[in-house]
Amino acid sequence: MKVIIGAGGTGQDGWHSTQEDELNIIDPDSWRRNFTPGSITHLLAEHVWEHLTLEEGIVAARNCFAYLAEGGLLRVAVPDGNFRNDWYQNMVKVGGPGSLDHPAASHKIVYRYQELTAVFREAGFQTELLEYCDGSGHFHYRYWNEADGRIGRSFRFDTRNSQSELGMVSIILDAKKEFVVETPVG
Repeated sequence: MKVIIGAGGTGQDGWHSTQEDELNIIDPDSWRRNFTPGSITHLLAEHVWEHLTLEEGIVAARNCFAYLAEGGLLRVAVPDGNFRNDWYQNMVKVGGPGSLDHPAASHKIVYRYQELTAVFREAGFQTELLEYCDGSGHFHYRYWNEADGRIGRSFRFDTRNSQSELGMVSIILDAKKEFVVETPVG
């Protein structure tokens, strides 16, 4: 099973789209009502984690870990606090740019790659950064397979980006639930 968390108006073939009223990712009861632990192979959360506090983000990551199958993958994208673009930073800042109906009005954190990585490692995941800006603002990109979850606000798929100029980037991270290898004792 492949599940999109906080899908909004997006959908992908072969994926089950959820909204917060269906799946509250910080509520264990919500997970129990919808899924069996270890039953999900892929989770996708594009621009969801910034709507949680840091502590809520860790709780949500732990819930995702519990419901992913061994070898499962959670792909996460959030606004990048290291992207050197004043317009962008104003649009994604905590509380948004001022309008209460703006999607960023409920932002509670703007992550940098180190903080986002730490959230998922704290939950037990192995992590791999796919797209991010480092502390100097330099953009890093590693090829990723869109079949594991397509991120619209990415270098490859956002039309505001080109080879010569970045307009909209995200930190994109793969969090993997590694297989547990049992070793015999003695």
